[in-house]
Amino acid sequence: MNDPLSITAAAREAGSRTALVVGHRRFTFAELALRAAAQRAHLAPDPRRPFALVAGNTLDTAITLYALLEARVPVLMLHPKLTAAERQVEIEATARAADTLPADAAAILYTSGTAGRARGAVLTRAALIASARASAGNLGWRDDDCWLAAMPLARVGGLSILTRSLIARRAVALAPGFDAATLPAAIEQKRVTILSLVPTMLALLLDAHPHWRPPPHLRAILVGGAAASPRLLARAAERRLPIVLTYGCTETCSQVVATPYEHRHEAARHGAGRVLTGAELRIRDGRIEVRGPMRMAGYLGEPPLDPQAWFDTGDLGELDAGGHLHVHARAGDLIITGGENVYPAEVERELESCPGIAAAAVFGLPAETWGQTVAAALVADGEPPADAAIEAFICARLARHKHPRSLCFVSSLPLTAGGKLDRAALPALAPALRPLPARR
Repeated sequence: MNDPLSITAAAREAGSRTALVVGHRRFTFAELALRAAAQRAHLAPDPRRPFALVAGNTLDTAITLYALLEARVPVLMLHPKLTAAERQVEIEATARAADTLPADAAAILYTSGTAGRARGAVLTRAALIASARASAGNLGWRDDDCWLAAMPLARVGGLSILTRSLIARRAVALAPGFDAATLPAAIEQKRVTILSLVPTMLALLLDAHPHWRPPPHLRAILVGGAAASPRLLARAAERRLPIVLTYGCTETCSQVVATPYEHRHEAARHGAGRVLTGAELRIRDGRIEVRGPMRMAGYLGEPPLDPQAWFDTGDLGELDAGGHLHVHARAGDLIITGGENVYPAEVERELESCPGIAAAAVFGLPAETWGQTVAAALVADGEPPADAAIEAFICARLARHKHPRSLCFVSSLPLTAGGKLDRAALPALAPALRPLPARR
């Protein structure tokens, strides 16, 4: 039986079909299979050890992924935005636990826990295939489908575009990144039929093109990674954008809930959507728990999860009478800015290691375009350091999306009666915040 994740099998089944569009070049499955074979021979990856890949949205990254999937070598997906120090932490942690990987491990993606400690979610080949089938059960496939990948391939939302399309033997249009100014032209030129965005990207697209309407061939715009505001959905509905809201996480190979495809022009009426075929979802004590064949095997270096175990997403929500999921809030302290996750504890640790800072509390501020921005309240250790010194210090230690956009110095941080940081009181410090200039 042919392997759904094999580029060689795809070449046998659909060799002349367009598989990848990069810039003005189109590559067939047959061409990609040859390039992947050459890349595999060049890299000579060890099947017993994960291959660390800085996964930019490039042709080389795509070919390397095809080669590793063909060789059944698990890949550690490293985000290009990470600093060298952050990458090294993930590489070393993966190497220490490599012997615990299941035989069918396909990818390892690090995602922060509520304490800010990065944990490697182990996604298996079976999970990626199950996720692709669940998505196809809602969206279906057309012969002319072309899925635009403007999402980072290093994130599960971008990676899953590549794996779903490979499994379906359909085309991917690979963008180097998201560019609101050129997106409508790319949709037209590449005949894009499916598009994935986070809410921030959608807002920037609508802002940049006030009169843009989707062409008839664009049949679905998947919007996930964070909650889309009612105002944003109303703006999209005014232009008849075919919005399919999605809900999921790295640990579930992306979406497990989505707007039913037939309701893509009225997504706001259906919450975050319905559970996809093959997935299960329940609400327990107000928390969203999921399970199914698309769920991860477990976290790297930790005991594997039982196949029937429920995964606590850490989100709060409810199911309505129609079976639609409504996500209320994060149970933890997660800040989502521009579709990227920021955990306060991680940023606080780095800030508190900066000379002149005794204590730090990080929180999110509501922002129309970005969803949230990162803010910090700091307690000085003697003379407060200059803003430029703070930005220079964290620049080498944290990815750009984790940097505070604003800060203030306070004499002390608010505490609960138990002596713990009172996070609920932090937004009250907003009037004292000042912008932190970005380092150029």
